[in-house]
Amino acid sequence: MQNACDQRSVTPVDSLYMKKVEMIIMPEIPKSDLHPSWVPEDANENFACSVMGGIDTKVNANSEEKVYDPNAVRRVPLRRKPTLDEIVKGVGEGNRVMLSKAITLIESNAPKDFDKAQRVLQGLLPKTGKALRIGITGVPGAGKSTFIEAFGQLLCSMGYKVAVLAVDPTSPLTGGSILGDKTRMQNLSREPNCFIRPTPSGGTLGGVARKSRETMMLCEAAGYDVILVETVGVGQSETTVRNMVDFFMLVVLTGAGDDLQGIKKGIMELADAIVVNKADGENLARATVTQGEYERMVEFIRPATEGWKTHAYKCSALTHDGLPELWAVMRKFEKETKESGVFQNRRKSQLLSWVRGMIDEHLHNLFFNDPMIKGRIPLVEHSVVNGLISPSQAVTELIRCFDMDRAAIKHLQSDKL
Repeated sequence: MQNACDQRSVTPVDSLYMKKVEMIIMPEIPKSDLHPSWVPEDANENFACSVMGGIDTKVNANSEEKVYDPNAVRRVPLRRKPTLDEIVKGVGEGNRVMLSKAITLIESNAPKDFDKAQRVLQGLLPKTGKALRIGITGVPGAGKSTFIEAFGQLLCSMGYKVAVLAVDPTSPLTGGSILGDKTRMQNLSREPNCFIRPTPSGGTLGGVARKSRETMMLCEAAGYDVILVETVGVGQSETTVRNMVDFFMLVVLTGAGDDLQGIKKGIMELADAIVVNKADGENLARATVTQGEYERMVEFIRPATEGWKTHAYKCSALTHDGLPELWAVMRKFEKETKESGVFQNRRKSQLLSWVRGMIDEHLHNLFFNDPMIKGRIPLVEHSVVNGLISPSQAVTELIRCFDMDRAAIKHLQSDKL
């Protein structure tokens, strides 16, 4: 039996995108039959969703007339890339598309994009620093994403513009990341006043991504009032997020065995609030007991913020109980710390910490991208693993080579001048 449609091999002119395209040329089908199966029965032929019929045209070489060509390859015109000035202007106007492009540019590891990203940040710098930055962390499974969705919906209903920076863990084996947080926040992602950006951690410790600070600045420039930073599930030592947010919240569960952990110096002593999540249904009584236990723990912990007393709260992301009270606590925190000057001093300290971190990153890249170091490292590593030199001697040797190479480059540059 002959197939309903013929399969032909077509080679497109534009070989940049594909070398060979297998096109299925559909027979002529009435317009009414081109709609998907889920289209409502009462929909007419002008219903917005339809399946393309595979028909294309080309211009006759001898005239301006367009004629039917079943073998024609449909070319999609490429969109013009926006200029840096257009990106800066679009982000400043709250354009989500331009904001996404700016974040992608910031997160790029390509050397050619570094200067462009800095120009975008510099152009938007006057519009940054006005949002309340809230960091939300906790062990895996504590319900951080569910909490953020419920809390974000509450803020949107109150008229605030909310940006969510969801950091997903990166596999140490494959280097991949699912980036599924936005998918899990389906209701919040439909809010017109909410912007959700999932980002891979990229192996960065501390539960945040390498460019989280820059991303927050872009969201502030786009006019978002509250920025929620969701970290990956962290332990007691991963506290980088504390150095980039104003209010730091630790989400915990009932029965997690943390009664003795409060004595240790870890992530708990950095929290401005401890929230017992999933306080609903049969778990409500246990959540109340856990809240009391954490409340007693914080009595023995030095406050994370000067002039602010950390307390434990309970809430339910399912029933939304306790969420308005938490927002009231955050607003009180912002008001009191701004009046005392702690808020501004913390922001300044975070900027200085950011500068030092960027210096470390720049020197790291400068060292390992040096041509002489690249050629020397395999030899030094071979000597170390074979017991010929100690690790400290290896470091000394590499640094000596690096200094010699930099001195030689500087000498050549001075000769040219």
